[in-house]
Amino acid sequence: MSTHQAVHVQSAGAALKLVDVETTSPPRDHVRLAVSACGICGTDRAFVGGAFPDTAWPLTPGHEIAGTIAELGADVDNYVVGDRVAVGWFGGHCGKCIPCRNGDFIHCQNLQVPSWQYPGGYAESVTVPANALARVPDELSLTEAAPMGCAGVTTYHALRESRAVPGDRVAILGIGGLGHLGVQFARAMGFETIAIARGHDKAEDASALGAHRYIDSTAGDVSEALRGLGGASVVLGTVGSATAMAQTVGGLLPRGELIAIGVTTEAFPISPMQLIVAGLSVTGHASGTARDIEETMQFAVRSGVRARIQERPLDQAAEAYAAMEQGRARYRMVLTV
Repeated sequence: MSTHQAVHVQSAGAALKLVDVETTSPPRDHVRLAVSACGICGTDRAFVGGAFPDTAWPLTPGHEIAGTIAELGADVDNYVVGDRVAVGWFGGHCGKCIPCRNGDFIHCQNLQVPSWQYPGGYAESVTVPANALARVPDELSLTEAAPMGCAGVTTYHALRESRAVPGDRVAILGIGGLGHLGVQFARAMGFETIAIARGHDKAEDASALGAHRYIDSTAGDVSEALRGLGGASVVLGTVGSATAMAQTVGGLLPRGELIAIGVTTEAFPISPMQLIVAGLSVTGHASGTARDIEETMQFAVRSGVRARIQERPLDQAAEAYAAMEQGRARYRMVLTV
């Protein structure tokens, strides 16, 4: 019996442990990947903590996966062994539900998410649906590609689908795993970019990442600070705090847009009056499909956008996860195999 190493979480809130698991051949329309890298996303906390319904235990986390195809399942004829690919939050769609029939694959009613519907990428090997695969450009290493499967595509795709056009003022709330890429993408897309974070210690990083202006959210009213800079057409909320996102609404220009990508179950403390008077909107944005991930990576190659990565070997997964959980990552922990 062939085996590979994978991280297991035995039950909600349990420790991350490296174990040997059986390596099986992929079923029809699936491929098995030899994992080279897997990013550690803030949403992994929710998986490890048991916040998602119908979670199967033991759990193997990880939905920012990059590697090479090791084995093809039946009827997979558009890839070959050795192809370099990435898989993100979008881990496959059914192609049969109404959203899929409308071409809205990211909202598939049977969406597959690595670590939720099948074991994730904190492992040496992972089996995924072939329709989840994004081809990695030659110019990106697999370690660089891994965070693009979630943090990269989520920020890039949200910005390109926003109302903002080049030259508009766009604010990125939070400079973490998502936000540090959001700042870079916003600058590269031609927006006047404002970074918002807690404290003075992120100001230098914000500037290095491409922000034209920086707002310390602990120094005063964030909306007032945004208005002082002329107001924002779009605020991209990358933090897991509805309160922090709501505190930016007063700084939006008329018909401005708050886009929420930071995951939280907290309710927005926003009144209809705030939205109605200025014609504002609050939008939730899911990640992106495999094709969106490919386009994100292609844009990153052309623009020079890269995740700031701290690499750790798979056998240090627990330590790397703790760094993310405790806010010590600068800015993406990536497990390498």
